[in-house]
Amino acid sequence: MTTDTNTGTVTKADEPDRPSLTRKLGATDGRSSEGGVLHVFSHGMLVLWALMVGVPLLWVLWSSFKTSNGILSDPWGLPTSLHFENWANAWNKANMGQYFLNTAVVVGGSVVGTMVLGSMAAYVLARFTFPGNRFIYFMFVAGMSFPVFMLVIPLFFVLRDFPGSSLLATYQGLILVYIAYSLPFTVFFMTAFFRTLPTSVAEAALIDGASHTRTFFQVMLPMAKPGLISIGIFNFLGQWNQYLLPMVLNQNEDKYVLTQGLAMIALQQGYENDWGALMAGMMIAMLPVLIVYFIFQRQVQAGLTAGALK
Repeated sequence: MTTDTNTGTVTKADEPDRPSLTRKLGATDGRSSEGGVLHVFSHGMLVLWALMVGVPLLWVLWSSFKTSNGILSDPWGLPTSLHFENWANAWNKANMGQYFLNTAVVVGGSVVGTMVLGSMAAYVLARFTFPGNRFIYFMFVAGMSFPVFMLVIPLFFVLRDFPGSSLLATYQGLILVYIAYSLPFTVFFMTAFFRTLPTSVAEAALIDGASHTRTFFQVMLPMAKPGLISIGIFNFLGQWNQYLLPMVLNQNEDKYVLTQGLAMIALQQGYENDWGALMAGMMIAMLPVLIVYFIFQRQVQAGLTAGALK
C-alpha cells in the first residue's frame, strides 16, 4: 500500500505476477528435488564403495588372528582367541620381514627419484617456452597410455644387457624401472600444478639475484608442497603394489618384494596349510599403505583441489 501526499489517497502497490512467481517457485522446488535425489544417490554409492573396500579388509584383519582350522570351518566368525603367532610366522618363517625390507628400499629410492626428476621436468615444461616444449609434454602424456605389458620384454633385455653389468634382480634396476614407469603421470600432474602457481613470486626471486635452480628449490618447490604430497602418495601406492615388473625383472628370491613374497606364500599354503600366516602377511603388506594414507589424507585432498580453487 502507498499514500499520495498531494491528494491523500491510498493506492495498492503493484503486485508481482503471480503465475510467473509460481513458475519460479516450481522450478526451484524441481531443482531442489533433483539435488536431493542426486545427494542420496551419491551418498549411497559412497556407502556401497566403503562396504566393498572395508569388509574384505576387516575380514583379512580378524582372520590373521585365527587358526587355519578356524578360518576354514567358520570363515566369517570372529576369532575366539588372538593367535599372534600367525604374525610371527609370517614375519620370520615366511620371510616377510626380508620382503618388507626389500620393498622399502626399492620404493623409497624410486619415489624420491620420481619426485625429484618429475618435478624438475614439470617445472621446465610449465614455466619455460622453447622449441619442442609441447612435443616433450605430449610424449610424457602418451607414456601414460602405453601398456606396461608391452614393456616387460624390452625392459628385460635392456637391464640384462646394461653396459657394465646386468641390472636384472638388483635394487638399482628395479628403482630405475619404477622411476621410468611413474614419470609420465608425475610430469603430467605436476605440470598442471606448477601452472597454477603465481609467476610474480618467481620473478621477484630472479630480480633479487636468485638463479633458476635456487628459485626452483627454495621458492617454487615449497609452494608446490600440496601437489608433491598428492603425487607422492599416488606413486607410493602404485609402486608398493607393483607385481608384474618385479615378477619379470627380479628372479632372485633373496630380493623379492612383498607382492612376490605374498604370491609365493599363497602357493605354499596348499602344502603347508597355514592360512593364518597368509592373512597376517597380507596385513603386513597393507599396513604401510593404510598408515600413509591416513596420515596424509588431508594433504592429498588439498593437492587435488588446489588447482581448481586457484
